[in-house]
Amino acid sequence: MIAAGLDPIGQFEIKKLAELKIGNFDISFTNSSLMMVICVAAISLWLLLSTKKSLIPGRAQSIAEISYEFIADMLRSSAGKDGMKFFPFVFALFIFILFANMLGMIPFFFTTTSHIVVTAVLALLVFFIVIIYGIWKNGLGFLKLFWPSGVPVYIVWFVSILEVISFFSRPISHSIRLWANVMAGHIMLKVFAGFCIMLVGAFGVVGGSLAGMLPFLMTFALTPLEFLVSFVQAYVFALLTCIYLSDALHPGH
Repeated sequence: MIAAGLDPIGQFEIKKLAELKIGNFDISFTNSSLMMVICVAAISLWLLLSTKKSLIPGRAQSIAEISYEFIADMLRSSAGKDGMKFFPFVFALFIFILFANMLGMIPFFFTTTSHIVVTAVLALLVFFIVIIYGIWKNGLGFLKLFWPSGVPVYIVWFVSILEVISFFSRPISHSIRLWANVMAGHIMLKVFAGFCIMLVGAFGVVGGSLAGMLPFLMTFALTPLEFLVSFVQAYVFALLTCIYLSDALHPGH
């Protein structure tokens, strides 16, 4: 039996902070909702501080400018100059996921991106924007995405089927990649940290401290790696979004 405080899955439990229902719909304010509010507030504060007029740019402004150029370069290289019209959307996605991941690394904070429902909503938002904008801009020409040029006639139908399956599976892979990596990293950290506590409880302070040295060192080593994963997953989600938006802009390419 795992103690409640040591259960690696317990950190993902959704808890109602304020119960609210509209008819049969439960729209209660939860710990996940609170963390999303904190995340948006932190982003807003950072952007407000970074846009203050100053002769000498501060750290917040420098980081904001680097973030702007980072996303702008990624969008231009993936979707071309036309893709810059989606810059606010991609930038907002990247910053929200990055802040949510990083805030979730703080002890006793909740990680919103560790829940598939959150990542699925973000992935579906990208998916439907690609479809709606692709049809609005290209009309039936958007279907060129599923009928690749230069493929021999006798196998083009098979390739077309694969393209359709690949396209409609995008939200699944897009959401699961972020959710699985974030959740797995947090579970691993909690497991190794839990080992330390369990060993102290089993062998006493002295014996447990010696026995728990290895899991403690593993926790210490994995923590910066998990911060790196938090950034990489935000980057990958934004990069895939840019690639998918490129299909809406240039379906025949």
